[in-house]
Amino acid sequence: MPFELTPLPYDKSALEPYMSAKTLEFHHDKHHKTYVDTLNKLIDGTPFAKAQLEEIIEHSAEDEKQKTIFNNAGQVWNHNFFWQSMRPGGGGVPQGDLAKEIDKAFGNLDGFKTKFKEAATTQFGSGWAWLVMDKNKLDIVKTGNAVNPLIAGQKALVTCDVWEHAYYLDYQNRRADMVQAFLDHLINWDFIASNFNKAG
Repeated sequence: MPFELTPLPYDKSALEPYMSAKTLEFHHDKHHKTYVDTLNKLIDGTPFAKAQLEEIIEHSAEDEKQKTIFNNAGQVWNHNFFWQSMRPGGGGVPQGDLAKEIDKAFGNLDGFKTKFKEAATTQFGSGWAWLVMDKNKLDIVKTGNAVNPLIAGQKALVTCDVWEHAYYLDYQNRRADMVQAFLDHLINWDFIASNFNKAG
């Protein structure tokens, strides 16, 4: 079965004023959809046609001949994950064991935000910032283009898209402002907690 564009888990205007309906219209309906459509064309008639998305990413990551497949599969997975990383009325503070691990790894919530924002704003060019579970410890990593933590054996907990198309309509060149809005008003701590609990 061909892959389908995963619907947004909220209305396009639900993240305003921090992320506009126009941004989500272009980002989800055009950019994300193009990755899905391109991936389906690339894998049609290949052994990947019946594979799970994670399998495609894993098996195409190190093969230069399959770089285009990897790039599109990675971007489909990354975007599916990114939409869930945000929610209307997001932000706030983590709870329970997750909060304790945040404090242990980064000192406190502000320490987490500072390190995450640094990763997101220093990623040169297009890419992603991630909170991951790596060998039973929380860490923050950044990846370029379509790369994600799966291929490094890490468990992704949350991500922020720092490709220009993710923020340019709303923030122009002010990537740092978008990342701060993500951390303060959009980040979905319930989604992070669910991933954290599964990783444990």
